[in-house]
Amino acid sequence: MSVHCVNVVSDLAEIYDLLVVGAGPAGLSAAAVAAECGLSVLLCDENNSPGGQIYRGIMEASAAAKARLGKDYAAGEAIITRFLASSAGYAARASVWSLAPYEPEVGEASGLEVGVSLAGAARLIRVRRAILATGALERPFPIPGWTLPGVMTAGSAQIAMKTAGLVPSGRTVIAGTGPLLYLLAAQLIDAGTSVIAVIDTTPNGNRRRALAHAFDFARSAYGLKGARLLAGVRRRARVIRNVTALEATGDGRLAEVMVTHGGETERLPADLLLLHQGIVPNLNLSLASGCASQWNECQATFTPTIDEWCQTSVADIAIAGDAGGIIGAEGSALHGALAGLAAAWRSGGLSEAERDKRAAPVRARLRMALRGRSFIDELFRPGDDFRIPARPETIVCRCEEVTAGAIRATMPLGVRGPNQMKAYLRCGMGPCQGRLCGLTVTEIIAQERGVAPGEVGYYNVRTPIKPVTLKELAALPQSDSAIKAVAGFVEKPVSASHPRTQE
Repeated sequence: MSVHCVNVVSDLAEIYDLLVVGAGPAGLSAAAVAAECGLSVLLCDENNSPGGQIYRGIMEASAAAKARLGKDYAAGEAIITRFLASSAGYAARASVWSLAPYEPEVGEASGLEVGVSLAGAARLIRVRRAILATGALERPFPIPGWTLPGVMTAGSAQIAMKTAGLVPSGRTVIAGTGPLLYLLAAQLIDAGTSVIAVIDTTPNGNRRRALAHAFDFARSAYGLKGARLLAGVRRRARVIRNVTALEATGDGRLAEVMVTHGGETERLPADLLLLHQGIVPNLNLSLASGCASQWNECQATFTPTIDEWCQTSVADIAIAGDAGGIIGAEGSALHGALAGLAAAWRSGGLSEAERDKRAAPVRARLRMALRGRSFIDELFRPGDDFRIPARPETIVCRCEEVTAGAIRATMPLGVRGPNQMKAYLRCGMGPCQGRLCGLTVTEIIAQERGVAPGEVGYYNVRTPIKPVTLKELAALPQSDSAIKAVAGFVEKPVSASHPRTQE
């Protein structure tokens, strides 16, 4: 396959029926379905080629790489092929940094104004509707030493494998909880990496709660696959369980991983530590756009409020896939298809009856894909000790180097939530805009106040949600509203019958 087969966008149109943000399984499916229903669709993605994190690099991957990464990875080809065959426009290496309703002119339909950076220039375009398929982020894993060189996330190791075929060459330790932990371990071992230990931080109590959902899990696609994966890793690598504490140590870079299990602390010499304790929805764009969210206690994260058609609390904005709550790659693709059908119906491209008819088999497949998710959510819910750092010197905000102790020190000053805390600390004000610290900050404050995280809330995220250079902003077309904001007036051109006027 080649990305040249799709309608690659190098210059944006003024208006589209539908904007899709994110080219993972949800975004690809949503864009393809909506385009097949006759909508003019623009899909924006920050990567070089479609696929998202789960199918990253699949268009360029060799047969050997696909075999090593598994059938689930190779399944992305079909989703991308359908998208490539559609009429949807594709803007690669495009960053969407704002999304907000605009006031229509007389006789004009309502919609959204979108800030997009493409090819080094920022643009403001209009779309009638948007589907946010921004996927998930790895949950913060704030242990002592997690900012040392030599400590990375499991997802970053996967990116290196999928995009460049790079695998670790030194002594590698993988630590945390979640299905990706064992999947990555298997992939690295198959690639020849020396995985000296897999440190499983899953709390023992989770297993008892997960048993209530074991029957559905055993009947799901995850059941047998998961059992084989766990057994394979345990045969080929040391697995350490019953872990109560974890620390990365070294003078200037990682040298050892200290793990406490069974009441004793063990030192593991290591060149690379890969951390992972699950994934959480990527909310920054939806929050900045005003979409409502709520605390999901089972997944220990905030999730957007969406209905059965992926519609949010904001008119004309939908959220599909893991961005709306973690449902996995297969579930995300089907969720995206429902969002695409709903967009076509809302735009008049489908009748309600036709929408429901096309959606029925998709919903049936989605129910099957989600079977077993409750077991996974309960089993791999990260423990409090690893989500909420107790040691005061542990860095929470990597951008501004704010520690857990500094955050707790603001509580006697009357801090009630993350946004009040910004009056005392710069936590959450760095380039990542809270992506790497937001949940941790919320849960520290909730713990200190003795209330639920939902009562504490999250950062007020504002646009631009991604860094935008002055050069990009300077390339924005000079609209009347922009000129008036700077100069205070707009000078109208001279005509033969009217003198020059100011507004």
